[in-house]
Amino acid sequence: MSKKNSYLGPLIIIGVLFFVMGFVTWVNGTLITFFKKAFSLDNTSSYLVTFAFFISYTVMAIPCSMVLKKTGFKNGMSLALMVMAVGTLIFIPAAEMASYPLFLVGLFTIGIGLTVLQTASNPYATILGPRESAAQRISVMGIANKGAGIISQIVIGKLLLAGVASTDPKEELDKVVVPYLVLTAVLVGLALLIRLTKGLVEVSEEEDEPTGTGQITTQKTSVFQYPNLVLGVLALFCYVGVEVIAADTIINYGVSLGIPEEEARVFGAYTLGGMMFGYVLGIVLIPKFVSQQAYMIFSAVLGLVVTVAAIMTTGFASVMCIAVLGFANAVIWPALWPLALSGLGKFTKIASALLVMGISGGAILPLVYGGIADSIGSTQQAYWVMVPLYFFILYFGLSGHKKKSW
Repeated sequence: MSKKNSYLGPLIIIGVLFFVMGFVTWVNGTLITFFKKAFSLDNTSSYLVTFAFFISYTVMAIPCSMVLKKTGFKNGMSLALMVMAVGTLIFIPAAEMASYPLFLVGLFTIGIGLTVLQTASNPYATILGPRESAAQRISVMGIANKGAGIISQIVIGKLLLAGVASTDPKEELDKVVVPYLVLTAVLVGLALLIRLTKGLVEVSEEEDEPTGTGQITTQKTSVFQYPNLVLGVLALFCYVGVEVIAADTIINYGVSLGIPEEEARVFGAYTLGGMMFGYVLGIVLIPKFVSQQAYMIFSAVLGLVVTVAAIMTTGFASVMCIAVLGFANAVIWPALWPLALSGLGKFTKIASALLVMGISGGAILPLVYGGIADSIGSTQQAYWVMVPLYFFILYFGLSGHKKKSW
């Protein structure tokens, strides 16, 4: 069996996990609109959905890296799925009690499980093969992730947002019970499957020590001595912020422009569809025709241009500009990880945990967007918040990732 074929089985399993992550992550855009209506929330309060979900990455990333040191990648992934199942199960009593705070607890718990899963699966996909094609492998994972997101937005959106809403909040909230019971069962089944499968082998990140570069990784005693990592964490914070804003605000944005909710509920799928198209291009182009950092620079510039276009245009055209941001954002994540982890060697697990902490951009920045939208009374002008974020991503792609010392 060739070395390439030996990667195939584990990567398929990782692809399934990325599908699961996408399904439970990208349904948040639908939940924001659903809870906003059911609980009569303002923009800021409704974006507590993303805050509760993504802030767990900051709170739990370091503890999760410690868990992975004890369990290894495989058992850690199984544990993560079980924790996520607990979170989805919390939705049932939350619906029964009509409690928005309890729903947020459920989302936070799901986020804890995802933190473990992200901390394990991203470096696993990065290390499991040549580094120069890491962005290509993670792009394949991204297709699974965003494909699941499209499915979740369409299916869950149809269940929660289609038809005439009930005037009874309790009756409206009961719509989440069946889909989240099914999701709980799926997560438990996958946890058992991962635990019992022999397809996932442990990969030692120490094997990824740089060689032939004149750099002796062991001379560095702290992960913070790697500027490419520290700047990468900040870039990832910015990236996840713009990614979540583009995907999770677009339904509310369309509704705020007077577009019927029945039509707007699928807008999130447009953004994720754009991301999938970007991932496919990444698979075709990286690294044969373009480097992962060059594609990242292109993506940041496109994000800047399209954001300004979304603010300057009106109506459905403006909404579609937000959807096109999905394409602009697509390859930033898979390109950023290998650039930020380059040369980390024995620090890979803790570095991965720090990068996962950067996912908290998805918690904080949409909340900032919602606060701006409420304060100025414009969901459209609030998109200016994304411009400086894309500028920092552009800096990291141009030169930040090249810094080897402070």
